[in-house]
Amino acid sequence: MTFNGTWKVTQNDNYDKFMEKMGVNMVKRKLAAHDNLKITIAQEGDKFNVKESSTFRNIEIEFTLGVTFEYALADGTELSGAWTLEGDVLKGIFKRKDNGKDLTTTRIVQGDELIQSYTYEGVDAKRIFKRS
Repeated sequence: MTFNGTWKVTQNDNYDKFMEKMGVNMVKRKLAAHDNLKITIAQEGDKFNVKESSTFRNIEIEFTLGVTFEYALADGTELSGAWTLEGDVLKGIFKRKDNGKDLTTTRIVQGDELIQSYTYEGVDAKRIFKRS
């Protein structure tokens, strides 16, 4: 259960451009860059419980690998999709409900870092978290 633990964001890479492509306005993008996001992941078999806490919201998400579920981003964008485990990579493919476009997210643990990557409409971004 490599992903288990609490992770605090320490670095953003191209995150502003990614959010801009997603249609997030400038004020929300500036705030999101300093959201102090903390993710707590608990995996039991193919079931995950993820708690996200930030300056703006606290949510809890439960999902089972390969099972489609509904989710809303912090800016209110609604998504539908599923996570799968491909080797050591947790991969989520989500479809936006407003425009039908795909958002792909991956999570991988390297040492004491959780690297969360995003791809949307040709724009890639990363958020790097340290185990806390």
